[in-house]
Amino acid sequence: MTTPAHVTIIGAGMVGLCTAWFLQERGVEVTVLDRTGVAAGSSWGNAGWIAPALTLPLPEPSIFRFGLKAVVSPSSPVYVPLAANATLLRFLAGFARHSLPGAWRKNMSTFAEINKWGLDSFDRMEDGGVAAALTKADPFLAAFVNERDQQTIVHEFDEVAARGGHVSFKKITGDEMRELEPSVSGMVTHGLRVEGQRFINPPAFMEVLAASVRARGARIIDSANVTGVRDLGADGIAVDVDGQDAVRSDQVVIATGTWLSGLARQFGVKQVVQAGRGYSFSVKPPVIPTHPIYLAAQRVACTPLGDRLRVGGMMEFRRADAPSDSRRIQTIVDAASPMFDGVDWEAREEEWVGSRPCTADGLPLVGRTRSPRVHVAGGHGMWGIALGPLTGRMLADSITGGDEHPLLDAFDPLR
Repeated sequence: MTTPAHVTIIGAGMVGLCTAWFLQERGVEVTVLDRTGVAAGSSWGNAGWIAPALTLPLPEPSIFRFGLKAVVSPSSPVYVPLAANATLLRFLAGFARHSLPGAWRKNMSTFAEINKWGLDSFDRMEDGGVAAALTKADPFLAAFVNERDQQTIVHEFDEVAARGGHVSFKKITGDEMRELEPSVSGMVTHGLRVEGQRFINPPAFMEVLAASVRARGARIIDSANVTGVRDLGADGIAVDVDGQDAVRSDQVVIATGTWLSGLARQFGVKQVVQAGRGYSFSVKPPVIPTHPIYLAAQRVACTPLGDRLRVGGMMEFRRADAPSDSRRIQTIVDAASPMFDGVDWEAREEEWVGSRPCTADGLPLVGRTRSPRVHVAGGHGMWGIALGPLTGRMLADSITGGDEHPLLDAFDPLR
């Protein structure tokens, strides 16, 4: 295949726009289509963490601690509806297999390699003019109510180190946590300081990224409901859009998050991409934290976004288009409220639900499909923000004849 002159990207989330940006770096014209608009899905309301220390496989052994009774409870941080369909059951069976210790350790080795490249890819974008604030956590904090919970995360960091990665961290007391963040309550008795992590304000970053892609000449077309992709062989690709003319180009990248399978299956991508829905909201503590804070045992992420604190969590395995469930928000409130002082949890704003695209083995689907003109970029689970630039960079290099990144083997969408 020769380097394409024009590539259509379906999906204007973090992964799609990063792919567009890196293709533009290589001189390729891009058109971006989205059925709603920029960052309309999980790229908007997530925690915004660029944290290699915590970018780890989603299937992991601790999932078995919850048990069947817990995961069907609406108050569980990992929730599976009782009325699971055949596709979800197939996904869950694969997810359970990859949560076993041997499979988890193998994936940990892959993630150790992933995390060597992620921050550098953000730096390349910043050097290229994507000037949104990528804030150093300085430090990133994790809060615990006992030493046992603290040690669970330390064990994960040790596993990262054993597989070639590196996490710089220090154990601290609850009082030391409160010196850094006065809003942390007396319930917190143990903590971790983690160095070398970063975070973003996701909506602000996405706005700047979209502006950069447009300034380089791309068209980002909103309200473009893609109904199909046709491989025309030597004549390129036609992307069919409901109520509009087909968009023609040389190649296409399918980056539609949870909806990836609907367009990619015909090109040999058989992996189930399951919606792992997350919820978030914002509150305004009297003293707004200045560091990201991870409530690890509660699986709740807290990120300072200027004048507010975004609080998010949950992994809800159900339909992407299911209505928002207020019980999930209440679960997060119940988990986070004892950990902070002075927060009016009833004065919540920006309540949000978004569907993270999860694969059973926890690895993204990135690369060419059975057709050399059709590529996919998705299945990042909770890590689409953290891995978006790396994905765009690897895929752009592959599409334009650059060096094939070794991680593409692990991310093979035809696996």
